[in-house]
Amino acid sequence: MTTDTIRWGIIGCGNVTEVKSGPALQKARGSRLVAVMRRNDNLARDYAQRHGVPKWYNDADALIHDPEVDAVYVATPPSSHKDYVLAVAQAGKPVYVEKPMARTYAECQAMIQACEQAGVPLFVAYYRRMLPRFLKIKAWLDAGAIGEVRSVNTVLYRPPSPEDCSDEKPWRLDPEIAGCGYFCDLGSHILDLLQYLLGPIETAQGYATNQGGCYEAEDAVSATWLHESGVLGAGTWHFSTQHHVDRTEIVGTTGIIRYATFDDEPVVLESEEETGSIHIENPPHIQQPLIQTVVNTLLGYGECPSTGHTAALTNRVIDMILKNPRLVL
Repeated sequence: MTTDTIRWGIIGCGNVTEVKSGPALQKARGSRLVAVMRRNDNLARDYAQRHGVPKWYNDADALIHDPEVDAVYVATPPSSHKDYVLAVAQAGKPVYVEKPMARTYAECQAMIQACEQAGVPLFVAYYRRMLPRFLKIKAWLDAGAIGEVRSVNTVLYRPPSPEDCSDEKPWRLDPEIAGCGYFCDLGSHILDLLQYLLGPIETAQGYATNQGGCYEAEDAVSATWLHESGVLGAGTWHFSTQHHVDRTEIVGTTGIIRYATFDDEPVVLESEEETGSIHIENPPHIQQPLIQTVVNTLLGYGECPSTGHTAALTNRVIDMILKNPRLVL
């Protein structure tokens, strides 16, 4: 782009944009947030006034075709990602879309194809790829701190919230909107990060079931996979236990790395040469480091590590894990 500032518009200014991403679009170097859209005009106006955004809309097409909007951030639930991305691509503008990229790998492929045909870049909000704590882990791995990586094991256990078992369930538990249950929402972060750290996953298989009975979507998933590098992987996700566990272990020939994907815990290295833990805080606006790479890429002097192609691989893995029929007990 022949500009020194990317002017952003947001489609869907919900909770994720309040702290994680909206302020990041305003604070990243070379970036401005100039317009927001929400179907409820009053809510769109309220968001714009609270965040100092000059324009607000209740119609997505109006925002997309605003000549003062250079790039569009799609922050709606996954069921609408494909349609909005296709509309932004048709308008010839770059697009940054929330994760998971879409409900299925097929939808991701359609989004990639549309952006490539329009000649516009597509980025996805897997922001853990640029958080300092995970960059430290990647540096350890790249430096061979635990030797050759052999396997990875990840577990995520969370108790159900009162809303999960109520009549007003979160949209994240509706597969028609989210693609599946919390496995799509939270498991996608874990699987994307592991592919960033250990390389693409070649094949995966798994089982998904509902054990708690609060909702119809899966609340328990068990999976195994193989990275192209030969690293073996295994994961278990439970969302109907009373325990809270967030733990990943990467095992190498000479050591182990342990970390939490979501919890604010130290990253731990145990090896023949070094043993210790480091606490690395997340930035106040957690998407800002990744958004900065998006802006830099659009301005012509950087490369964002989370694109449509990398994010689609995570949907591909999820599809492989969930291809067995869900067992509702």
